[in-house]
Amino acid sequence: MAGFGGDSWLSEFSSCEQQAQEILEKIHERNKQQRSGANYSKLNSAIRVQMKKFSRDLVTLRQGLSKASSAYHITQREMQRRQDMLDNLSAKERQIEDAFRNDRPDNSEGRSNLFGNQGSAGFHDDPWATEESEETRGLNVSDIRQQQTRVMDEQDRGLDVLSSVIARQKQLGQAIGDEVDLQNELIDDIQSGVQKTDARLLKETRHVKIVDKKSANCGMIVVIVLLLIAIVVVACIPK
Repeated sequence: MAGFGGDSWLSEFSSCEQQAQEILEKIHERNKQQRSGANYSKLNSAIRVQMKKFSRDLVTLRQGLSKASSAYHITQREMQRRQDMLDNLSAKERQIEDAFRNDRPDNSEGRSNLFGNQGSAGFHDDPWATEESEETRGLNVSDIRQQQTRVMDEQDRGLDVLSSVIARQKQLGQAIGDEVDLQNELIDDIQSGVQKTDARLLKETRHVKIVDKKSANCGMIVVIVLLLIAIVVVACIPK
């Protein structure tokens, strides 16, 4: 749909109007089929595709009319006439939406409450986004509520299990943290002991050097004393 005004817009409007009629006819044909049958599913899918296209085409018509009006391609009176035509087509859109959802009149109200009522929003809010799943088709309102309750109960149980797992992981993390702190303290103690041992080794090394030096000096003194004694003895011997 590329036109924005003139006969092109009217032609596109006519095509969109015809499309709406075809969708209603297909919905009527679908409602004659068994919900579990292949024809029902095939028609349902085809109708969804057509509904989406119809919604997009209707938006394009609105945009085309707005552009044609702002560019003064049509008169104000003609613009109002075409706006009325679009309003009628929008009403047809809501009619199609209601017909598409309400293929089970006996449960339509209850299902509408369970799956969300979008009748006033039109196709622009994507009405098929809340289409029933295969699991709920053929179920009455009470069955659907029970199914939803079971699902929520299962989710609650899953959350409880997840919460327990998280709590255990938290406890394990705390235990690992405590063990790491203990190991760090042991490493600090070992480092402190090594430093003290190094200091004692240095001290003892200096002491040994001092002793060695004193021992060397003492040896020299002994030699000197012996030499003096020898000199005295030699001097005392008569010639």
